[in-house]
Amino acid sequence: MAEQDVTDGDQRESGDQVSTGIPMTVRVAGGLVSLEGLAGLVTAIVLIVRALTGHDQSAASGVGTAIWFGVLFGGVLAAGIGLLRGKRWGRAIAVIANVLLLPVAWSLLTDSHQPLWGSLLGVVAVAGLAALFAPATSRFMAQDYGEIPADDERP
Repeated sequence: MAEQDVTDGDQRESGDQVSTGIPMTVRVAGGLVSLEGLAGLVTAIVLIVRALTGHDQSAASGVGTAIWFGVLFGGVLAAGIGLLRGKRWGRAIAVIANVLLLPVAWSLLTDSHQPLWGSLLGVVAVAGLAALFAPATSRFMAQDYGEIPADDERP
């Protein structure tokens, strides 16, 4: 495993990096997913404030939507923090969240006429998916499932 793929770990006597650390791609994915979760929680707070100040059609609708956002994006934030800490369970939640954000980005780009927000969301979602499916991430996720052959030993 290349040294740039691992953020912390031990070195063998031969100088090779031992893959005991969390790959940078997992940390990048964790950071992006954490930001997505935080953005969703901020949106939930804004929805509650708007509902309580009478800006929505009904307070119940605004609060209900805020609770929905809080639960969903609280889970996304937990997945991001889990990835930052090297927990493998966060990847599944992160992949689902990023795949579901792609049509939202497309909608912002087309129907909603919000190209700035749509582009930004699309870049973040695609970057998150790229980090989640990077070879270093896949090796890290498969680490506890048995012996992984080296690149030169694969058929």
